[in-house]
Amino acid sequence: MRVSFRNGLVAVVLFVGSIIGWPATSKCGVGSLEGEVQAGGSFVRPIGNGLEVMLEPLASGWILRILPEGKPRPPHDYAELATPPYRSINPLLITTDYSFRAQDVVGWNPRRFRFAPDDASFFAMSKSYNQYEGKGAASTSAQQALAKLVSEAPEGMLTILDTKLVPGTADQVPGAASVATHFSTTAHTIEKPANGEPSPLGRVTWMRFRIVLEFPAGFHADNRLRIAQQPCAAF
Repeated sequence: MRVSFRNGLVAVVLFVGSIIGWPATSKCGVGSLEGEVQAGGSFVRPIGNGLEVMLEPLASGWILRILPEGKPRPPHDYAELATPPYRSINPLLITTDYSFRAQDVVGWNPRRFRFAPDDASFFAMSKSYNQYEGKGAASTSAQQALAKLVSEAPEGMLTILDTKLVPGTADQVPGAASVATHFSTTAHTIEKPANGEPSPLGRVTWMRFRIVLEFPAGFHADNRLRIAQQPCAAF
């Protein structure tokens, strides 16, 4: 379930994030993994701390989620609450929703996001989000509390390495134009529509990708990931 969108929160996140950020001397373990996914298919891989990263299929593409491994799914996932804007296009949605054409989906590359690295961080973020929702956008204190938690969350990045797509025939919408700037530099193969008829938005039929995740101190990374040490938020 996607959560509701507030423009005000986005502004506060940007403001607080510019003030707090990660200290220049902080070191993080950075884990990376690669995979591929077909349209309608999913990808799931453990990342450690009892969490897994998932590309969950949608009718129009995929959504990137970070969820507790082997447990019932919570109302919101660990990347969702940490990556505003909510109920709007954001980097987690690799999809032709919101009038993004297939070539716009591919052109938004790479995609940066944040995530709660453990249960305690997620529960604190959920509590703050519920308070924020209950008090409404007019509550500056609730808004700032959630924005602070979001700005302190570790970062992740998904990079599309190669893809196949049926391009859409519609004109590019302004929202896509602002982020989908790397289509020509992303490896891709153009396919013909299965039924021979073009569509306004088209479809991404396959992609190969790399996911890089920043792990703060104390994070027990899965031993199947490639781990390096570097300054936090360095990528």
